[in-house]
Amino acid sequence: MFDPDIAPSGTLLGLLQRGRGDGTLHALAAPRAEALAALNHCVLRDPRRDWQVENRSLYYARLYLDLAGGLDEIEQHLFHPDDLLDTAEERTGLALAVLGHLASYGREDALLLLRRYAATGGNWAWALDELALRDDDDALTALGELVLARFPHTPEGEAALAAAVRDAFEPRPWRLWADDQHAPATAARVRAAREQGSFDRWQRQLRPSGPRPGWSVREVLDWAQQGLEAHPVQLRHVPATRCLTAVAGPEDRLEIIEAAAFGPEAARATALRYLAEHDDPQALDLIEAAAAEPVLPDGGDLVAEAAVTAFERMRGTAALDRARQWVQRTDGLGDAAAAMLARRGAPYDAPLVLGALRRTVRTGGCDAPVLWELVDGAGRLAIHCAAPVLRHVYRETASSHLRGRAARALAATDPSFAAGFAVECLWDCEESTRELAAHHATTADTRVVEQLRRLAADPAEEAEVQTAVRSRFEPEAPTV
Repeated sequence: MFDPDIAPSGTLLGLLQRGRGDGTLHALAAPRAEALAALNHCVLRDPRRDWQVENRSLYYARLYLDLAGGLDEIEQHLFHPDDLLDTAEERTGLALAVLGHLASYGREDALLLLRRYAATGGNWAWALDELALRDDDDALTALGELVLARFPHTPEGEAALAAAVRDAFEPRPWRLWADDQHAPATAARVRAAREQGSFDRWQRQLRPSGPRPGWSVREVLDWAQQGLEAHPVQLRHVPATRCLTAVAGPEDRLEIIEAAAFGPEAARATALRYLAEHDDPQALDLIEAAAAEPVLPDGGDLVAEAAVTAFERMRGTAALDRARQWVQRTDGLGDAAAAMLARRGAPYDAPLVLGALRRTVRTGGCDAPVLWELVDGAGRLAIHCAAPVLRHVYRETASSHLRGRAARALAATDPSFAAGFAVECLWDCEESTRELAAHHATTADTRVVEQLRRLAADPAEEAEVQTAVRSRFEPEAPTV
């Protein structure tokens, strides 16, 4: 994840970057040139904090349709010389996904841009996946030789081709090319690449790595530490914990406790996770001690992070009792304690959760990671006096997923939600948020009825949203 440059929430650009429903409503009311400029800014400079999970493409595509927006700026962005230098998917992925949705809505210019980019662009695989869902067989078949020309007839080129076929998100084009009787050379290469990809997967499954049956606790801990020393980025303490579970018995408990208290970093992290997962009586004290240690001069905090993660995975009542003691801490363990209370706390824990929610927004802002759990907890515990801070999170967060969670919490805590935020949520970029709005938005507003009907008729809309919409219009069955 990264932190994009997000405009203030009160501006048209800020609303569109966040994917808020009010962004669409304000754009439709604004001068068309201003709205299109803000829309193009969002599509060409992906505003998502996590572009792999947050939705924006359908949201922006619908706005292009409503504004009758042209695609000249998207075309210039896709075929800019930077496309040859910056091969990261996030530079062009959002624009290509928007084009895919526009093609589904019948925009021929979007379909032609996708075909052209699949043939010549740097992020061609993404464009090909979009076409695989929407283009006809003849057009896809015609791209075969152009795509395969990217891979030279060398051992390296054939290996790269096999990897491309193996990792393709949508296999349809490759199947068409493998069966293309009019291009036998292309078909033969694709079939060979598919076979090589299958062989590579088989080899990886057979290639042994890691501990073997019969290893001792000490050998597993040493293996975890050796991984840290050899590859500091590729940590082994998580798989080592699973291995430790397989080999350790009751007689090994004292050795594992000693490793958790005094062992080297990776071995200590492994032992902490193991003890936490087995609800060992010593686990909580060892976790507290590990979390309190100062960060190493080189910035390494593997043990402290493992201690927090180990605590998060605990499910016993002892961990919940300790969370009530730790919730006031200002470190990662305090955040984990607040999240545990939000997730599993009793109704009498509501003041602690509310205090953590307010403190987190005040000190960490509206995108602090622990807010996800705290917002959910405010809704689960029906903390009605949390509504003001939940509304603030809803407005200000840059994460469309967190905004959706705030909307769900508001539905449980704010009596004004149905006539307020639920209305704009019908235009939100996240389908789960639109589904929530379809259940709750008051139909006294004519815009709500019109949007519900539009969502019900839109073939691109998710089935869950349309089911929720139909539940608002279909009469209840008479009782007998």
